[in-house]
Amino acid sequence: MPTYKYEGAYISGEKVSGVVEAVSRTDAVNQIRQTCEIVLSLKEVPKTAARAPLSKLQKIGAKSLSLTCQQFAIILKAGLPLVQTVDLVAEQCPDKNLAALLRQASEDVSNGWALSYSLEQRGNKSLPVTFRETVRAGEESGDMQAAFQRMADYFERMNKTRESVVSALTYPAFVIAVAVVVVAVIMLYAVPTFTGVFQGMSIELPWPTKVLIAMSAFFQKYILVLIALAALVLFALRLYGTTEKGGPVLAKAQLGLPILGSVVRMSNASQFAHTMSMLLTAGMPILQAIEVSGKTMSNLCMSQEVLGTLPGVEGGRPFGECLGYTKEIPPMLVQMTSVGEATGSMEATLQVLAAYYDNETDLRTKRAIALLEPSIIVVLAVLVVLILFAVYLPMFSMYGNM
Repeated sequence: MPTYKYEGAYISGEKVSGVVEAVSRTDAVNQIRQTCEIVLSLKEVPKTAARAPLSKLQKIGAKSLSLTCQQFAIILKAGLPLVQTVDLVAEQCPDKNLAALLRQASEDVSNGWALSYSLEQRGNKSLPVTFRETVRAGEESGDMQAAFQRMADYFERMNKTRESVVSALTYPAFVIAVAVVVVAVIMLYAVPTFTGVFQGMSIELPWPTKVLIAMSAFFQKYILVLIALAALVLFALRLYGTTEKGGPVLAKAQLGLPILGSVVRMSNASQFAHTMSMLLTAGMPILQAIEVSGKTMSNLCMSQEVLGTLPGVEGGRPFGECLGYTKEIPPMLVQMTSVGEATGSMEATLQVLAAYYDNETDLRTKRAIALLEPSIIVVLAVLVVLILFAVYLPMFSMYGNM
């Protein structure tokens, strides 16, 4: 939609300026005349000028957004004007990228832009769509303080969930890293040393020892090639995941993983329920709330299924009914959404579901880690035993021939 910058005046002679989005110049004039009687000038803002380099900043984390939203809620509750509020929050923001974006937004708001429009233009790539759209819903409902408070709670929950998963995965990741280092040291340094000793023995080496020596020689010769190949495969998978065809395929494969697939499904269901509940509570229309909630889901397959319900809902069918045709959305989420929609309490129902799926995500993550940790240790132990067996077997053969 085109953006127009205008200058206007009241009958009293006081001049005003600002920015509006409209489908045409006539529509822009009609919008402006709802706030001031006289339109002095009207210019379309070029798309390239509307966006700033700040829009290319890296993604801003949930922890920074939670703190920023909390500050917005507190300052707005105190009754300060929006421009001054944005300035104060920008000064206190510990995230440099977010602080720079808010300083630019403060200038935009003082020039007559809506805060949501400024955030859309300046932070399209760095701010999550949930943040931008909730600010827009807060502006439309006239309750910005409540909108920021809800977002503060939302992003705090998202950050806690992420930190709990990262914390749970730290130990297994450390064990795997140690295992890789140990095996690499044995294959690249220890085995070659023993190989020289074995060559001085006038005995036939057992086949386990021959296999170990051959593997060691292979790794010594092609270790850099193997590392480059592994990096290339990972890069190719990431590149394939960004394509229109590859993204859903990898997302569906992710859901099909044993144990971890259910964790991903519960996590995305929690994410959807939290986002949808917050947006509906903020006063956003259900179609827009579905679209934003679907886009925030990390699994592309589940995201596309949620977004696929839009045509049906737009045609007048209940959202719960449309959600029932999906394959990857958990049945409980579908059924409870239908119940909440029928009883007119979808926001409260989704909040309960979000808490349930938060708990399920946590439990299933812990269960997966509980199974993963001993499995890693057992595999590592078996691997070390086999290597030691292959190393000492020639010695036992030599002593047996003496």
